[in-house]
Amino acid sequence: MIKQIIVYTTNDCIECTLVKKVLTEEGIPFEVRDVSTNENYRKEVEKFGYLGLPVTVVENRAVKGFTNELKELMELAGGKK
Repeated sequence: MIKQIIVYTTNDCIECTLVKKVLTEEGIPFEVRDVSTNENYRKEVEKFGYLGLPVTVVENRAVKGFTNELKELMELAGGKK
């Protein structure tokens, strides 16, 4: 079962684009929340303890950037292994 993934992003973020590209290529659906267009999204990111982007969230687990932890989140979400 695929769990909901949220990617907090902005349009001018190269690393954000990379995260979205990989999720798309892996066939993992995700919701994009652009913090530059919605103040509440920025506050949500801060609640996870991050100030920078991208921040990817599955359930209550969040990771920043394009890291090995992102791969773990993708597996948790039910993507390809």
